[in-house]
Amino acid sequence: MTLDPGHFHASLVQKEMYPGVSPRVTVYAPLGFDLIEHLGRVARFNLRSDRPTHWELDIHTSDDPLAQMLREKPGNVAVIAGRNRPKIDRIQASVNAGLNVLSDKPWVIRSADLPKVSATLDTAERNGLVAYDLMTERYEVTNYLLKELANDPQIVGRIVPGDAQNPGVYMESIHWLLKTVDGAPLLRPVWFFDTNEQGEGLSDVGTHLVDLAAWTLYPQTILDYRADIKMEGAKRFPTTMTADEYKRVTGSPRNGPLDYYCNTVVQYALRGVHVKLDVLWKYQSPTNGPDTLIAVYRGTRSRLEIRDGQVSIVPSNAADKAAILEATRQRVAHYGDMKANDAGDRIQLTIPDRLRVGHEAHFGEVAKKFFEYLKNPPSMPAWEKANMMAKYYVTTAGVDLSQQSK
Repeated sequence: MTLDPGHFHASLVQKEMYPGVSPRVTVYAPLGFDLIEHLGRVARFNLRSDRPTHWELDIHTSDDPLAQMLREKPGNVAVIAGRNRPKIDRIQASVNAGLNVLSDKPWVIRSADLPKVSATLDTAERNGLVAYDLMTERYEVTNYLLKELANDPQIVGRIVPGDAQNPGVYMESIHWLLKTVDGAPLLRPVWFFDTNEQGEGLSDVGTHLVDLAAWTLYPQTILDYRADIKMEGAKRFPTTMTADEYKRVTGSPRNGPLDYYCNTVVQYALRGVHVKLDVLWKYQSPTNGPDTLIAVYRGTRSRLEIRDGQVSIVPSNAADKAAILEATRQRVAHYGDMKANDAGDRIQLTIPDRLRVGHEAHFGEVAKKFFEYLKNPPSMPAWEKANMMAKYYVTTAGVDLSQQSK
């Protein structure tokens, strides 16, 4: 079942078919812009010439799609990707009704809603259900390579704690408001630009960065957000769109420019390691390229970097470079066709094209993991639940801090 698909991520879960999953999907939504856009995207997946899907959609329109879905329950999985403010209530109601949930991030955009995340996860665990969020960035090749390297003491040594001025971990993400999805221009709904509905930068797309920091630094570790995280500071600032730019990205007119408060800078310490995140939205890529990520992890033996889709290792001491190069080659040998090359002051990884599947494909990879857990709910690691609480604590507390700053 798909509930009120207000975000294009709902359709990307259906970009491929899954073994053991019925092709018949029941869609519950109000009749309007969001539903029509969703149906068009799924139809394009069915009509494409290369590996077309064969989804069958049973469409139910009403003013209260959640109530209708919970009353009828034609399936056992609810996919939720739409408005962020009411999302946790929809997730919680679905789990309370005995449904498994695969939901887009963020589950919450307000700190007051954090207890609902905890209650929902507790209910799911108690009743043998799976409630999971779409952490697609874990499946991006540069991110999982960096995780491997960061946890190899022969390559990185240990991650340095750093401080607020020179953090041990720094990440910058830039998302584009105007973009294409599956080759077609993306029209964003008007409510997307209401931060009370969509959230600010950190509480929305920043969820991925917070998740990656914990997942990389402390893999398979149960984190206690009350003891392991110290918030240090945050600030916010807008991206300003002209009326013409706004109309181009929404299809709707506007009188005058819009200051869209979608950018957040946050600093916090995670088990003593200082982390700084710049979460940014800009209007359009000058090259029509994808969203971008810079990641820097500073170690005692070397510094790890992701820039322009490339992973590199910068030795702290030139005398250690040969040993670090050999250790890197051993670390990536299991990929077969990946190379670690001497590139002057750094070691550069040559990533084979077969591993660069693109952002849209990652939704299918997360869905496959979700369906694995669905076959055996106790197989979902305990750290996933604890780290979800840690993740949403940082994103919501960080927004609170940014709104207090001048």
